[in-house]
Amino acid sequence: MQNTWMSAATDPNVLERAERQAQVVRALNSVLPPHALLWNAEDTTPYECDGLTAYRQRPLVVVLPETGTEVQEVLQACHALKVPVVARGAGTGLSGGAMPNVLGVTLSLAKFNSILKIDPVSRTAVVQCGVRNLAISEAAAPHGLYYAPDPSSQIACTIGGNVAENSGGVHCLKYGLTLHNVLKVKGFTAQGEAVQFGSDALDCAGYDLLSAVVGSEGMLAVITEVTVKLVPKPQLARCIMASFNDVRKAGDAVAQVIAAGIIPAGLEMMDKPMTAAVEDFVHAGYDLEAAAILLCESDGTPEEVEEEIGRMSQVLNAAGATALSVSRDEAERLKFWSGRKNAFPASGRISPDYMCMDSTIPRKRLADILLAIQEMEKKYGLRCANVFHAGDGNLHPLILFDANEADQLQRCERFGAEILETSVAMGGTVTGEHGVGVEKLNSMCVQFTPGELDQMLGVKRAFDPDGLLNPGKVIPTLNRCAEYGKMLVRGGRIAHPELPRF
Repeated sequence: MQNTWMSAATDPNVLERAERQAQVVRALNSVLPPHALLWNAEDTTPYECDGLTAYRQRPLVVVLPETGTEVQEVLQACHALKVPVVARGAGTGLSGGAMPNVLGVTLSLAKFNSILKIDPVSRTAVVQCGVRNLAISEAAAPHGLYYAPDPSSQIACTIGGNVAENSGGVHCLKYGLTLHNVLKVKGFTAQGEAVQFGSDALDCAGYDLLSAVVGSEGMLAVITEVTVKLVPKPQLARCIMASFNDVRKAGDAVAQVIAAGIIPAGLEMMDKPMTAAVEDFVHAGYDLEAAAILLCESDGTPEEVEEEIGRMSQVLNAAGATALSVSRDEAERLKFWSGRKNAFPASGRISPDYMCMDSTIPRKRLADILLAIQEMEKKYGLRCANVFHAGDGNLHPLILFDANEADQLQRCERFGAEILETSVAMGGTVTGEHGVGVEKLNSMCVQFTPGELDQMLGVKRAFDPDGLLNPGKVIPTLNRCAEYGKMLVRGGRIAHPELPRF
């Protein structure tokens, strides 16, 4: 989490940068039209960060290719010059995965925005990587189909970015993450070689490299085309909003719903600060007195929904719910979800800045992590509003801070790092769907041993021996881990003896 990783690369020799830039521009001028090549500061500054705005740096050059051939030739030219390449979609990522390399090329794939084919018989769609997540469902709607993964940014985020981060959403408990909804991807290696992972069939020959590429954060290949699965739109969906006067009861209720053999279409949790923020923003009808609320959705045939809503209501009441509201129609169901979908912009209304964390813990530890975060709020003097993909234990604490205050960003970083370390200590991981990027590099040192990190680098080297695709992201160096370990010891912050000792 600490911002120290930028110190070595963000201020290269000005002359070196200018010479390198001129060299790269000359090479790319031969493969791209002039309007597809940007290098002046006013043109490249908009690309200096993704959704993690706390970390910024301008790329050397930005390219906006429009064809696969242009992407291939850009990669070949950069590889010949040994120039780093960072692929970028809509820039909605929250871990700094698309932040530029200061001496590299940012490869924007925004113009790859065509839906190539909707096949209602095979229930698939073939789309370019720059197609918005929600646009797939809109195109499939006339056939009674939709694309299930629905990250909160689905109105803007692109399918290529979803593949890079293995994105989920509020309905991932029942319908899975991006990995479970993608059949095939096409793209290019760092050397510009055309590659395909997966197939149109349910399985493919050889190693399952599709599973390696999905979630690889642009480190293994540049994806340009994706074949996704479509699912039938349910006949009916209804949502329960359940209030709890105690966060432990709410957390236990999540585990009890799953233990009862129920797999809801969506199972989300919000704490009191978050419900207050979103209620003031969208007026979704949330219970402002509750310590936590759960949103539990059922979808399917009317008969299936009625039966499942009844079973979930029984479990929630037995778990100590103080109030239950069941959506009466589609408009009210969407109203319930509008608050959850707008959690991030609602937080932006109550704080100058926020940092959205992302980790995953066992469902049974939901209350434990919430209570731990409350203690961290006191420790770091910062507020935190919490929203969870509770069904699969994916946390999204939003730490509120003001970057104009001298030390608040640093306190926010330490706060976030402690959340991640605590998640690992509770049997979880440092990320669920936002990726590692640059934000969680140090936290990777906490979760994985040096040997495990070296194995990850081995996979990277197999695809990209020169380390040109998205370098400096996801996998920390062993030197970095050693320095981070020393820093933790100096700060007295290793609270969990069972974690790796760097």
